[in-house]
Amino acid sequence: MAIIITDECINCGACEPECPNNAIYEGGIEWAIHDGTSIKGIYTLDDGTAIDAETRQDPVSDDYYYIVPDKCTECVGFHEEPQCAAVCPVDCCVPDPDHVEAEETLLARKEKLHL
Repeated sequence: MAIIITDECINCGACEPECPNNAIYEGGIEWAIHDGTSIKGIYTLDDGTAIDAETRQDPVSDDYYYIVPDKCTECVGFHEEPQCAAVCPVDCCVPDPDHVEAEETLLARKEKLHL
């Protein structure tokens, strides 16, 4: 399951540098699969959409920090717990019920993002 940042976010930014996949962005900032990963060329998102890894994508949120589900591994393979949730002062980094994933899926995504 990916992590989501709720609208209770105070935009402190504590979570962003903790993410090993560079999946966390400030509200309003465009994202790319290539950011913080070794991915180049065409990348297939979890929904089957093929995108250029370096093409900037629309922000998930304009108002507060957000996590790109296609880059989130819940820190599986890196840490014992999601680091964004561990450092969040207002506990707004929570499991995303719309992106429930098995540990095997999260590990496969980690391998895919960090060739």
